[in-house]
Amino acid sequence: MIERWSRDQVLALAPDASSQKAARGVATPAKWPVRGTTGMLLYGECKGSGAKPYLACVDVSEPAYRCSCPSRKFPCKHALGLLLLWADDGVPEGEVVPAWAAEWQEARAERAAKAAARLEAARAAAAEAATAEEPAADGEAGAGPENAGKPGPGGSARAGRAPGQAGETGEAAETFGPSSPSGAAGTSGSTGAAGAAGAAGAESVRHARVAAGLAELERWLADQVRQGLAGAAGHEWDGLAKRLVDAQAPGVAGMVSRLAQVRASDDWPGRLLEEYALLNLLAVAYRRRAELPAPLARTVLVRAGFPVTREEVLAGLPVRDHWDVLGRRDEVQDRLTARRVWLRGRRSGRAALVLSFAPQGQPLDASLVTGTVIDADVTFYPGAAPLRALVAARHGAVPSDGPPPGRSPEEALEEVARALGGDPWVESWPVVLAGVVPERASIGGLPLHPRARDPWRLIAVAGGRPRTVAVEWTPHGVRPLATWDDEGAAVIL
Repeated sequence: MIERWSRDQVLALAPDASSQKAARGVATPAKWPVRGTTGMLLYGECKGSGAKPYLACVDVSEPAYRCSCPSRKFPCKHALGLLLLWADDGVPEGEVVPAWAAEWQEARAERAAKAAARLEAARAAAAEAATAEEPAADGEAGAGPENAGKPGPGGSARAGRAPGQAGETGEAAETFGPSSPSGAAGTSGSTGAAGAAGAAGAESVRHARVAAGLAELERWLADQVRQGLAGAAGHEWDGLAKRLVDAQAPGVAGMVSRLAQVRASDDWPGRLLEEYALLNLLAVAYRRRAELPAPLARTVLVRAGFPVTREEVLAGLPVRDHWDVLGRRDEVQDRLTARRVWLRGRRSGRAALVLSFAPQGQPLDASLVTGTVIDADVTFYPGAAPLRALVAARHGAVPSDGPPPGRSPEEALEEVARALGGDPWVESWPVVLAGVVPERASIGGLPLHPRARDPWRLIAVAGGRPRTVAVEWTPHGVRPLATWDDEGAAVIL
C-alpha cells in the first residue's frame, strides 16, 4: 500500500486557491456515502446538487484522476476532496471496486501497455539508425557520451540573470517549435533520398538565417559596450528581439526581450553587462559550433531556439531510479504558464527538471506530487549538462524512506560549478542540502533568493536545528522547495 499523503501535498495539487477551498468543502464523510480504496485506487460517489452523484476515482500511484463532473479544472474539487479524506484516513478499504472505476483502471492499463510498446519500438529504431549513421556522425548535432561533461568555451563566465530568462525561452521552443532540423534520432531511414535532401536544405536555410541574426547581435552588443550602458533603452531591445524571431532564433530573442527586467533592478549595471556577456558568448559559440564537442554544440543549438522533439528524447537511453519529487514552481511566460518540477535520483544522484506548459487558465500536469518517490525511467534532453527530462515510464510509487540523500553546501556548489562548466547558460539547478540550519536570509550559508526571504514555515519546522532542505539554486540565491520533519514527512515550502 502506498504511503498516505499529507493535506499539504494534496492541496498543492489544486490548480488555484478557489479549488482548494471547494475541495475542503466536499471533504466530509457525509458527502461521500460510497467510498473506498484498494491501496492504489481511490473511488467514491460524491453528493452534488443533482439527483445523480459525481463519480470520482484517483490512481495514487501516478497520480491520475477521473470524475464525472463537468468541471474544466484538473484535478477537480471532487478528486481533491476524496484525496483529502484519504489523507485524513477517512477512506476505508473496499472489498469490491465499482464497475465504472474498474473499467477506468483497465483502460489506463491498456493504454500504458500500448505506449510502452511504441516506446520500445522507437528506441529500437533509433538504435538501428544510430548504428547505420555512426561513420558519418555530424559534430554539430550529435550527443556522444564520450564528450559528456566537457567544459565549453567561457564555462567560467557564468553571471547572474533575472529570473525566467534564457533557459525557459529555449526550452519552450523545444516543446512548441517545429521538428528538429539538427539530426533528430530515428528520422533518417524513414524518408527517401529526396526527403533527406529537402531536410538538409531546410536546415541549411535556417542556419544561414540564424547566423545572420546572431552576427547582427554581436555587432549590436559591441556598440552597446562602446557607447556605455546608460543609453540602454527598452525599444531597442524590443526591436532586436523581433529581428531575432524573424531570423528563426527564438531562444536568443527571449533572452533579449527580458533585458528590461534586468534594467529595472537595483543593481542593473553589473547584471546588464553580465547578460550582454552571456548573449555574446552564445552568439560566438553558435558561429564556432563546428569546433565544439558534440554535446556542447547541441546545447548551443537548443539555447538558440532549435527544437528537440519529444519522440527523440523518449527514444534516448533511460535512467531508471527511485526519484524524489523535490518541489515545483509555476510562472507565467508570454501568456503561457510554465511548471517546473524538480527530481533527484536516490541511486544515481542525478538532477532532473520536468517542464510542462499550458495556456493561462488551462490545467497543467499534476502527476508529480512533491514529497513522493517514484520508481521510473527518465530520459534526458541532449546537451553538455543534461537537466531537462521526461518521465518515460513509471514502475509504481515506492515508500518514502525519509529525506533524500543530501550533501553539504560546499559539495552542492561544486556540483553547480560542474553544470555551469558544461552549460554556461544554466540558470537553476536542484540540490538537497543536509544538516543545514535555515535562517531569515540564508540556508547553510547560501543566501536566499530575494523573493524567498523570511521563510518562516521552514524556520518553524527546523526549530533552530539542522535539517535536510531541498532548494533550487539560482545565481541570485536559493529558493526553498521542501524540507522534512522529525517523522520524515515532507513539508512543502
